[in-house]
Amino acid sequence: MAEIKDPENTILMELKGGTVTIQLLPDVAPKHVERMKELARAGKYDNVAFHRVIEGFMAQTGDVANGNMEDNFNLRAAGTGGSDMPNLPAEFSKVPHARGSIGAARSANPDSANSQFFINFKDNDFLNGQYTVYGQVISGMEHVDAITRGEPPANPDRMISVKVAADA
Repeated sequence: MAEIKDPENTILMELKGGTVTIQLLPDVAPKHVERMKELARAGKYDNVAFHRVIEGFMAQTGDVANGNMEDNFNLRAAGTGGSDMPNLPAEFSKVPHARGSIGAARSANPDSANSQFFINFKDNDFLNGQYTVYGQVISGMEHVDAITRGEPPANPDRMISVKVAADA
């Protein structure tokens, strides 16, 4: 596991193959970082499906309304919801959508990000400046690479648990 320098701004995501360690970027996107920590601390990301996983692109998850595979899960609805908190304003930056970066999923409206996010499988520079980047995988990317592909996958993988490292 990677050395954790800032446990309050580090996420530990448990996947089927092991732990993914994500360094959050509070100086770049403070509102998105706070939202992820708030939802993680409330257990809202636990058991949420990866509902859109595109080979050579990214793995999307985080629909806390419709994506919990242990609570009235409906695969067709996964990806259509968010939390009961207000949407977040865009926090675009010069941080690139590099392999392992965490980007805020949203609708066509730049200020519509809520709880969903994606992890880039490769450098996706065409997303730069259009989607908020607020974290970077610092270890466990091999577990992200192993997530089942599909839009949606017939048998999706899930985030088993998501915790702030300071609380783990």
